Amino acid sequence: MQYYISTRDSTHRVSLSEAIAHGIAPDGGLYIPEEFPRFMAHDFEGLSELPEIGAHLLAPFAEGDPLAETLAEICREAFTFPAPLVPLERAPAPASVLELFHGPTSAFKDFGARFLAASLERIRRDADRKLTILVATSGDTGAAVAAAFHNRPWVEVVVLYPKGLVSQRQAHQLACWGGNVRTFAVRGTFDDCQRMVKEAFLDPSLAESHQLSSANSINVGRLLPQMVYYARAGLELWRATGRRPNFIIPTGNLGNALACIWARHIGLPIGEIVLATNANQTICDFLRTGAWNPRPSVATLASAMDVGNPSNMERLRSLHPQFEELQTQISASSVDDIEIRATIRRDAHELGQLWCPHTATAAKVFRRLLARGAKGHWVIVSTAHPAKFNDIVEAQAGREVPLPPALAELLARPRQEKELDASLDALRAELQASA
Repeated sequence: MQYYISTRDSTHRVSLSEAIAHGIAPDGGLYIPEEFPRFMAHDFEGLSELPEIGAHLLAPFAEGDPLAETLAEICREAFTFPAPLVPLERAPAPASVLELFHGPTSAFKDFGARFLAASLERIRRDADRKLTILVATSGDTGAAVAAAFHNRPWVEVVVLYPKGLVSQRQAHQLACWGGNVRTFAVRGTFDDCQRMVKEAFLDPSLAESHQLSSANSINVGRLLPQMVYYARAGLELWRATGRRPNFIIPTGNLGNALACIWARHIGLPIGEIVLATNANQTICDFLRTGAWNPRPSVATLASAMDVGNPSNMERLRSLHPQFEELQTQISASSVDDIEIRATIRRDAHELGQLWCPHTATAAKVFRRLLARGAKGHWVIVSTAHPAKFNDIVEAQAGREVPLPPALAELLARPRQEKELDASLDALRAELQASA
């Protein structure tokens, strides 16, 4: 039986279904596996597609849980679009791009959100109360969660995003749903939105009136499936070259990067992991000094990474509690807006690549690493389609960004949203009014 424990209290143990349904532990901690399984590359021999790799990889994480019986079915339902590993042929060193933007909302969050929705559909099958999912988003999470849960009758989704701090197309994606999805433009930052969600979970009156859950990367049901595309990419390059590829991951709340770290931890062929951040330097400063100093986020072009207090650092520090050990596991590099613009412009002309601002941070870090003599095969993780940030990308690239059909369909829908003060009181009033 695989149990999940709180990062703050290892004696608090729940099943996978309970961890997914609750989202966050009662003490405010995040759920992590009590024990991590161990794999070797040859354990995946003959497996090459995301659904089959996912079913095999995640089986030990669901051991003893009712979800184990339908895990393969859940993976087939969640992984219906590709995560191609595309060679970066004009790069100055061996490199590939892991494209994670081929889902319904053109961002990597689609993988985890769809897996979570498919899991909760089965967990909630006999429930007599509706579930209310609270999601704080800095750009892409909210749209992915809304798409995954839209029109499911057993759930209501409440999306909080910082007003004016996401791109126009991101904002439209967040607010084009209606039905069982309510979208609020919060007068504050992403950190305010995240704080409001955490406070709501600990609020006694909301606990009485609502059954709350989370679809942010604080929910382990979002993190586990994100390991799958790293496993597939690592295995593909391992089989082709016999070497472990290195990954550069755009990083905000640390969920996507943590999924890669967990995948390597359990034995997948993954080499170095380098985090690319924007001007929000909380992670970089911590890895340099050992002092964890969360701070208010600052707005950047890579808005989905504008996080000053990354929640998943709690999970990372639980995995590697000794700072000296943690420093050997990952590194981080910060990229400012001037460098983001320059990288989009340069790589559009020199490499023929169009990057979203977040992917551009990883592309810039890739060039820094090469300048410092880094060797091996590097994978730039591309987290969102550049068309979601057309105003930024087109101005630098000097050409139009093609619009994916899925994104075009969402942008044709009307927006439905309401402004909200950045306080628990304001959120509580909205939730209570609809109860």
